[in-house]
Amino acid sequence: MAGKQEARAAVLVVGPDGVVSGWSESGRLLLGWPAEDAVGRPVTDLLAAPPPPGFPESSGSAPGQAELLPLRHRDGSTVDALVSAHPLLGANGRPLGHAMTVHRWERRPVIADLAFEQCPFALGVYDPELRFLWVNASACRVMAHSEEQVLDERYRELFPELDDRAYTDKLSEVARTGEPARLITVFRPLGSDYANAWATSMWPVRDAEGRVRAVANWGFDMSAEYWARQRLLMLNEASGGIGRTLDVLGTARELARTPVPGFADLVTVDLFDEVLRGEEPPLSPASGEAVALRRAARHSTKHDTDRASGHPAPVGHAPDSVAARCMATGRSTVQLAAEPGPGGEWAFGPGLAADPAHWPPGNPLIDESLAAQGTTGRITVPLRARGALLGVVAFSRSDRPEAFTADDLILAEELTAKAAVAIDNARRYARERTTALTLQRSLLLQRLPVQEALEVASRYLPAGTGSEVGGDWFDVIPLSGARTALVVGDVVGHGLHASASMGRLRTAVRTLADVDLPPDELLTHLDDLVIHLASDLQPAGSFQPTGEFGATCLYTVYDPVSRRFTLASAGHPLPLVISPDGTREPVHARPGPPLGIGGLPFEAVELELPEGSLLALYTDGLVGSRERDADQGVATLLRVLDRPATSLEGLCDTVIDAMLVERRTDDAALLLARTRALDPQHVADWDVPPDPAQVPRARKFALDQLEAWGLEEASFVTELVVSELVTNAIRYGEPPIMLRLIRDTSLICEVSDASSTAPHLRRARAFDEGGRGLLLVAQLTQGWGTRHTTYGKTIWCAQTLGEPQTL
Repeated sequence: MAGKQEARAAVLVVGPDGVVSGWSESGRLLLGWPAEDAVGRPVTDLLAAPPPPGFPESSGSAPGQAELLPLRHRDGSTVDALVSAHPLLGANGRPLGHAMTVHRWERRPVIADLAFEQCPFALGVYDPELRFLWVNASACRVMAHSEEQVLDERYRELFPELDDRAYTDKLSEVARTGEPARLITVFRPLGSDYANAWATSMWPVRDAEGRVRAVANWGFDMSAEYWARQRLLMLNEASGGIGRTLDVLGTARELARTPVPGFADLVTVDLFDEVLRGEEPPLSPASGEAVALRRAARHSTKHDTDRASGHPAPVGHAPDSVAARCMATGRSTVQLAAEPGPGGEWAFGPGLAADPAHWPPGNPLIDESLAAQGTTGRITVPLRARGALLGVVAFSRSDRPEAFTADDLILAEELTAKAAVAIDNARRYARERTTALTLQRSLLLQRLPVQEALEVASRYLPAGTGSEVGGDWFDVIPLSGARTALVVGDVVGHGLHASASMGRLRTAVRTLADVDLPPDELLTHLDDLVIHLASDLQPAGSFQPTGEFGATCLYTVYDPVSRRFTLASAGHPLPLVISPDGTREPVHARPGPPLGIGGLPFEAVELELPEGSLLALYTDGLVGSRERDADQGVATLLRVLDRPATSLEGLCDTVIDAMLVERRTDDAALLLARTRALDPQHVADWDVPPDPAQVPRARKFALDQLEAWGLEEASFVTELVVSELVTNAIRYGEPPIMLRLIRDTSLICEVSDASSTAPHLRRARAFDEGGRGLLLVAQLTQGWGTRHTTYGKTIWCAQTLGEPQTL
């Protein structure tokens, strides 16, 4: 038995008569017969079964070909062996018999040769010059060449059309260095409609002395794993590349760009117009109903039209179209121009995914009309998120022969699902932001009011890149006596809560300004209001808390008659005042506490400004940022304000460009004003003695002044107004009493006295002798009111002039 285990092959000689004439020692080891027992016996005696026809001549009809035969061992057992016969010829060509080789079936090289030959992997051996020495059947199928066609041929000369330089370079490297290598290559085998990914291992074949005599390699089709990884990479790219901005169109374009060219050659994204506007999408269309959408994005390997300006173009889908059916049913559809071709019998690659068993019901549809459009396949996926239909996406191929597979459908649906959520988030954000912006814009100053005291320009920028609404605000409020109030405030936080709080404060400031309170008193009342507003933020019932409430405010008043500028601050940065010669006017004031603290006073400061002075009111978001502190920002702002500018509007733009960093975390408001002085010739005043007999003189003083100004058409009303106001001041007020006329965009009449008692309108009864004077004043003028001062009060009224007067 030991001999049976050791022997692998034997050689014997058979004469023309079929009798064994020569025997080797390996024959004894393999079959147990010594030479003296084997020689002289018919060779058929060695067979354990009837000989095949023509034996032994038929064994190996081609050179090197073997036949599997059962042989009889001397001990009676059977030995399976591969037997091949090789003719022996004499010098004159006369047959001398056959030399027969016997290889034991279970031993190398018989079993190894068959295993390598039948291996499903592509195996091959090259000489150092990359000539084919041996290939197996799988390699022949991959190359679409037989072994006889490739043996002794150089690889590059045999397949010059293949783009596999990396493969041949790596083979040459192994032959040169003797170091094994591994490589992954992607190519489309001849006769296949799909690109396959091959994992190739290469190693040197050495002789007994260690010299590299050949290079062997095996290739494994790892397409299933490779393309699965590519899909994962594309989904990972989609996760980071789709939905980066809360913008519907931007997200649609990201979806269109991501799969091109790795997955598709053309991607289109069609959305409902309501989705583009940030509104709720309409109900899903019924079966057989036409659908009107807009082309939000289109991206291809040849043309990129997803950056077209203007609103996306309308796109209609007919009732019987694939897109309309997909949106009605909520199911994706795959269209192929022709039946998919084979994917390679040796592989677990994309061809396997094209098997009908892998497709969902109803897919794929064979639509030959696609070929006329230059398209080999299309996947149409409804764009749905949170149960709502947003539109439809189409993935098309035209520049590649491989057809879509069931795995491709899964990838298309995953990409669309990711984009759908991002688009819906962007739609919801757009709706909420539109609501917030509408609220904020309704609360902010829409346009600067007409007034002659100041030339004014302003800018407002929410935090970030305009994607957030906030609580900064500014206001320009015309006051009595041709004066103007400039206000800047800042509510803590961003969003709807800050905007709503800002609107309440701005309304309160306007209400208090209408009472004509001094700046420090106005802030005191505003502080009390904020304390009450803070108490309203406490949650009640099912309402959630809206956050803490805090605000700052700067309130200033400029009088063009006296050129005096009065201001008070509640925790807000003080204004910058720059004189006409460019020097900075110091503002010696200390900001009070922020609004809502309570119990602390506010300080008012008064400055006299030369005509043409520049005032800059701002919020801290303009000067402060992560890159610089507020002091550095103020210094920078002063340098920018010192630059020459053709107008305040241009100066505003210069400031915004220079001050605002790209990534801001706070709102920014800027209010610039250049002071004007009222011509002294347009102001007339007279001290009125506290005697009723002075009323006619007061009327005459007013009429003479109107005549000097050329305003005789206002004489009748002015005479009545002066008579009533001066009479009331003498009768109910306290001296000193002063009458002042101001010619501005309107004609203003003011009567001041030292009493703090304010008059009010009342309805006179039928037999009352008084009580109708202020009612007449209110009816005959465009506005009237009371302004309290440190020394008493001022009653004023204004008449609109026919045309604005030039100061």
